[in-house]
Amino acid sequence: MDYETLVGERRSIRGYLKKPVPKEVIDEIITLAKGAPSSMNTQPWHFHVITGAPLELIREGNTERMMAGASVDREIKMGHGYEGIHRERQVAIAIQLFEAMGIERDDKPRRQDWVMRGFRQFDAPVSIVVTIDKELADDTVSHFDVGAATYGLVLAAVDKGLGTVINGQGIMQSSVVREHGNIPEDQVIMTCVAMGYPDGSFVANDVKSRRADNADVVTYVGFDE
Repeated sequence: MDYETLVGERRSIRGYLKKPVPKEVIDEIITLAKGAPSSMNTQPWHFHVITGAPLELIREGNTERMMAGASVDREIKMGHGYEGIHRERQVAIAIQLFEAMGIERDDKPRRQDWVMRGFRQFDAPVSIVVTIDKELADDTVSHFDVGAATYGLVLAAVDKGLGTVINGQGIMQSSVVREHGNIPEDQVIMTCVAMGYPDGSFVANDVKSRRADNADVVTYVGFDE
């Protein structure tokens, strides 16, 4: 695809076919993602690709701990919730998804099931855990670089016929991910990307989150009127 089409076609995929993804295809995707720019070519990212029994153990551990009321166990700094326009955008995408799925506001069982899907990494056949060297844990520039590579990862997946969702819920219990994903102790878990072949019958996969107008986020300085 050309870039404009690629960006336009990308969706956060939350429903997957039970179809394995060839290792060779994932390797091609990661090779493309590594083309992302990084500060002074530091390339601070690592990608841990997990599938099969280890991924099932991560799903189980993540879900069981969260359902039992365990404290969030993420390794990166987290805020205390979004406010203002950021909260409004968060609510807006939730409304889009629930409307697509037919989940009513007072339907607590289905709303909880939706949350559980996130903890299970949406039952995707592959999870790619993105990490950074611990020595760069407080280096914001390196975090920016990892974000660029992660976006490259999801775009490359679309080009290969796959779907993804960047999924912070999947690492809510990072110690579980670290144990079953064999994550080295000298790396920090940043996020994970669920990946697989999209299920065309899962209606939430058609949802495209809305973006703010350029007028709300862009300023131009020095241009002729």
